[in-house]
Amino acid sequence: MELLHSGKVRDVYADGDDLILVASDRMSIFDVILPTPIPDKGKILTQLSLWWFDQLSDVVPNHIISSTDVPEQWLGRAIRCERLDMVKVECIARGYLAGSGLKDYQRDGAISGVPLPPGLVEGSKLPEAIFTPTTKEAVGAGHDAPMTFAEVVAQEGQDQAEELRRITLEIYRRGSEIAAGKGILIADTKIELGLKDGELKLGDEVLTPDSSRFWAADEWQPGSVQRYLDKQVLRDWATKETDWDRTEPGPDLPEHVVEATRNRYVEVYERLTGDRWS
Repeated sequence: MELLHSGKVRDVYADGDDLILVASDRMSIFDVILPTPIPDKGKILTQLSLWWFDQLSDVVPNHIISSTDVPEQWLGRAIRCERLDMVKVECIARGYLAGSGLKDYQRDGAISGVPLPPGLVEGSKLPEAIFTPTTKEAVGAGHDAPMTFAEVVAQEGQDQAEELRRITLEIYRRGSEIAAGKGILIADTKIELGLKDGELKLGDEVLTPDSSRFWAADEWQPGSVQRYLDKQVLRDWATKETDWDRTEPGPDLPEHVVEATRNRYVEVYERLTGDRWS
């Protein structure tokens, strides 16, 4: 095997015609890899993604070949998958107002060129889910930047841009419906799509605490900070408890923050899948 790429979270190896994606315990926030790992994070992400790939198999095909035909030392945190020609767009769906979307709305009354009604507050449910893509920057090349749909059309062509939007919103709709039945709201999510023989396929991860904002539905309160079941706990800690300027290197994480983050990842896995994490 040959190491092709080491990303913020995953390492990608070539194995013949296939790829082996290995999810590490690395954590990144604000596009910076932090020096402190979160124990079991890579395994949780992999197992939750596999569960979601199965739930969404009728929405869009995915790149999975096998979760067991991988080197033994990576069993549980690696998948064997097809090589995809990845689309250079981060496909994001938002159903609630939070994060950078909230900041954009407060400044412009819109997100990625999509106008929203006045009077929304942090945590507000949007009238309908919206597609808010961004650029996909390489590690260390800077932050992803918002794109309008027109910019996606200019880059990818009309037909493919419309399909990227359709798939993203349908994954969000289906995922939100399933999660709501487990007492979880999905505020927003990011997916990655690639081409194989001209067909768009879902790659990387899907609907995990790294790629989505999860909120406890019974504690949802628009106008206030929600109880996050994802890595927002890290963003909040870094913003409120440190003077970090969001550039390399990231700050070391104290033990209580590591534990709180891991507990949220375990909680969302167990609530969604119904399985106990061991």
